[in-house]
Amino acid sequence: MNIQIFGTTKCFETKKAQRYFKERKIKFQFIDLKEKGLSKGEYLSVKKAVGGLENLLDPHCKDQDALALVTYLRDIDKDEKVLSNQSVLKTPIVRNGKDATVGYQPEVWKDWT
Repeated sequence: MNIQIFGTTKCFETKKAQRYFKERKIKFQFIDLKEKGLSKGEYLSVKKAVGGLENLLDPHCKDQDALALVTYLRDIDKDEKVLSNQSVLKTPIVRNGKDATVGYQPEVWKDWT
């Protein structure tokens, strides 16, 4: 099992995800989206695993202008805009190989262990 948690240090849901794995003594790698972010390959893999871009976007993100722009761009341009402004993504994004979840979803993570 190779768990990666993408999120921010100030995100309450990300902290809950980290605590979930710590309590079960499951090793994970935390990636701060404000410092590093998702690579293009990671982003495309997560997007496919969660069923598309719509499931990745956070309707309550602080940067509503960027979110509005992403929703009106052509599909080809949307991915590039999201990669350049990852603050529009819902967190935490938890990956386990090719599987991924968005948000706090312990019922799914339980099946991974």
